[in-house]
Amino acid sequence: MPENERDDGARAPAVLVCVAWPYANSPLHAGQIAGAYLPADIVARYHRMRGHRTLMVSGSDAHGTPVTVRAEQEGTTPEAVFLRYHESFLDIWERFGISFDLFTSTDTENHVAVTQDIFLRLKERGYLSEAEQTLLFDPVVKRFLPDRYVEGTCPRCGDPGARGDQCDHCGSTLDALELLSPRSRLSEATPEPRSSTHFFLRLPAFTERLLEWVEAQEHWRPAVRNFTLGQLREGLRDRAITRDIEWGIPVPVEGYEQKRIYVWFEAVIGYLSATREWAQGSGDPDAWKAFWLDPGCRTIYFQGKDNVPFHTMIWPAMLLGYGDLNLPYDVPANQYVTISGSKASSSRNWAVWMPDYLDRHDPDPLRYVLTAVMPETSDSDFSWGDYVRRVNDELVGRWGNLVNRVLTITRRHFDERVPAPPAALQPESSDLLARADAAFEEAAGHLEAVRLRAALGVPMALCGEVNRYLEERAPWVAVREDREHAAETLHTALNVISALATLLDPFLPFTSPEAWRMLGHEEPLERAGWRRREVAPGTPLPEPRPLFRKLDPALADEEEARLGAGS
Repeated sequence: MPENERDDGARAPAVLVCVAWPYANSPLHAGQIAGAYLPADIVARYHRMRGHRTLMVSGSDAHGTPVTVRAEQEGTTPEAVFLRYHESFLDIWERFGISFDLFTSTDTENHVAVTQDIFLRLKERGYLSEAEQTLLFDPVVKRFLPDRYVEGTCPRCGDPGARGDQCDHCGSTLDALELLSPRSRLSEATPEPRSSTHFFLRLPAFTERLLEWVEAQEHWRPAVRNFTLGQLREGLRDRAITRDIEWGIPVPVEGYEQKRIYVWFEAVIGYLSATREWAQGSGDPDAWKAFWLDPGCRTIYFQGKDNVPFHTMIWPAMLLGYGDLNLPYDVPANQYVTISGSKASSSRNWAVWMPDYLDRHDPDPLRYVLTAVMPETSDSDFSWGDYVRRVNDELVGRWGNLVNRVLTITRRHFDERVPAPPAALQPESSDLLARADAAFEEAAGHLEAVRLRAALGVPMALCGEVNRYLEERAPWVAVREDREHAAETLHTALNVISALATLLDPFLPFTSPEAWRMLGHEEPLERAGWRRREVAPGTPLPEPRPLFRKLDPALADEEEARLGAGS
């Protein structure tokens, strides 16, 4: 199917998939992948298969305070830290199948230009104000402290590990001055309040428009919509968008040479700047407009729950202030994935680190398990015991063995080719094919609504139906007594497997094309469209190979023992 057209020849709808910009200060772990990157990839792959104009963008957050914190700890520069982890991210995307159209960074001339343009437009339109700000100053190292250099007790929920910008425990956005018992991450000293002049985004100016907009988003996840409405009704406050720091984007205003644009302000602009960078690289500099100026484009932002305020209130306010740019269509933020019952922790080495996993295991099994436990409505848990069970029982036992045994029996008894079915199928065969065809619409409904666990459940349930169909019709027996009966069974099963390879491709992009090729298809799977493609009688069938490796149950204990080791 042509990339930009539907079956009826009409112009395909545009879908912009915007994915959280990871701080380039540490390796990625499985919880982060499940939170934003895997769900975004699944949705982007689905829309591409539908023939929609799909663009998926993100990049490394080079200017985040965690990057400068890491540089301080290592005695190196923020740029060196950012570049190291940016390369790690690119490696993970390739090996794990995260199919970005562009993964860039905030450390580009293009991003600087777009950020400064938005800053100046908001200033020109009166949405920025200049004021004295009381900030926390570390008297030991003699410098102002960016919000993430300050930790203390959250004034809202009492959690002792809140940061100067946000409490991860209750999700509240904070000002560092609100923290109880604050302490500097640089020296552990108690910071002193001092004055500094900064620019502020006048968020209260957008409250009514944001309320009206959010109330209309009935397709949003209830947790996202309700949290946002609660924050808006409580009232927004002006928020500083410049800071006293040397690493970051220069403020394009005279007198601010020693200050930089706040990372929370410029990072969300990355979705726009990345789209414009992609357009420049595509040979059509105006191609970005289809994703930002056309109101028919759906812009979907994939985030963890801690980033909801920035994508449902702050970034929309910036877009409203700038004017003429699309607001988010959906922000399907996920909750957290814990690891064997505990929250991921770098300091305790309590995580499934992606570089380590990919060095020792295949990508599709983890993609499958993380989708199966994806924290769409509440926190969920990943354990190695569940990983081994799902791989062996579901991927190997239900799906992989289905492909292998149908192909093996067919090749053995029908000259390594797809058998021809009878002129009229039995009801159970035609019903199964109809069920396979209907599965595309059912799965599509879930994928459109970003209910990915339910979407994965559709093909896996169909796998179970095919296996029951085979057990009832027993073609391995019928082939000796009624070859036409066996031919009908195997032809039907092969065609349902063809449907399953397509349905599973957004989730399992490494093994689904393998299953597709083993059916004798010559057209690449990603171009086949979101439908069942017929496996024609007489098609040569190559020798099947296992799609997945069965895992030794002892693997679970070995991997669990690695958690926390060396911390």
